[in-house]
Amino acid sequence: MRIIEGLQALQDLDQSRQPDGYAASSVVSVGVFDGMHIGHQRLVHDLLEFATELGAEPTVITFRNHPDGVISGRTPEPLISVPHRLRLLRRAGVRRVLLLTFDDSVQTMTTEQFARQVLSDGLHTKGLLLGFDSAMGRDREGTPERFSELGRELDFVVKVGHPLVVDNHPVSSTAIRQAITAGELDVAGRLLGRRPGAFGTVVHGDGRGKKLGFPTANLLVPDQALPPQGVYAVEIIWEGEQHLGVANLGTRPTFGDGRDTPPTLEVHFLDEDLDLYGTTVEIAFVERIRAEHKFSDEAKLRAQIAQDILAARRVLGS
Repeated sequence: MRIIEGLQALQDLDQSRQPDGYAASSVVSVGVFDGMHIGHQRLVHDLLEFATELGAEPTVITFRNHPDGVISGRTPEPLISVPHRLRLLRRAGVRRVLLLTFDDSVQTMTTEQFARQVLSDGLHTKGLLLGFDSAMGRDREGTPERFSELGRELDFVVKVGHPLVVDNHPVSSTAIRQAITAGELDVAGRLLGRRPGAFGTVVHGDGRGKKLGFPTANLLVPDQALPPQGVYAVEIIWEGEQHLGVANLGTRPTFGDGRDTPPTLEVHFLDEDLDLYGTTVEIAFVERIRAEHKFSDEAKLRAQIAQDILAARRVLGS
């Protein structure tokens, strides 16, 4: 997947000279794609079919920051990090991404400017796939009807996706966010199309897990919606392979008072001891085993971790 970072990079790009296997023209969908939930997956599936029909590259325009943070001053807590979103878009089959920062220059861009400068001149768009509730651009003038008018002038076709409904409600990032933070992992997983999780880089910790006899990989906790703190049975994707483990999401109160301490995510691999420092891993929360507790000494904590591992094995069938 090719990532074009920013409008300037798009302007500097010579679309007539693409890497081998890439077409110069694009079929485009625009959105935050926060969570890449089943509604987004359906839209991407339609994008791939549309791109095949027109012989162009399936392309997504998305944003580093949520537009609501600029428009209303209230930024929703992300469901996933930007690197995780890009990984899922690539996994879904998207071939090209224009990654923008939603700032004043983007917010004040008229629909016609966006259509001419970004879609037509920049991406050589042959098709535009809009979400069912799209109203983009300044004053939300970028409706499907307005883009259809511009498409007739600039020679691109406009299609509109359909909402995906579950339990009589359209799938939404808001509903998923509420389910994750409430610990309703099954509900969130049904709407996401995968288990809720986290994606991040493994960093050096303080080595306490190894001293206790249970080495852990310590992840930088991303800025995203996370389930309640506690101990979880987890699935781990690392280097394209799936592994099983148990994770602690929390502030490690046994080794401090837990106040004003940012949460950490520590993952112990079952039956494996891997060198993960500096690499990225994807964690999927399967089931919460227990809440986080403060133990009076390390011996009691060690005994509880052993019990947590047994519980995780039962959950994971390992």
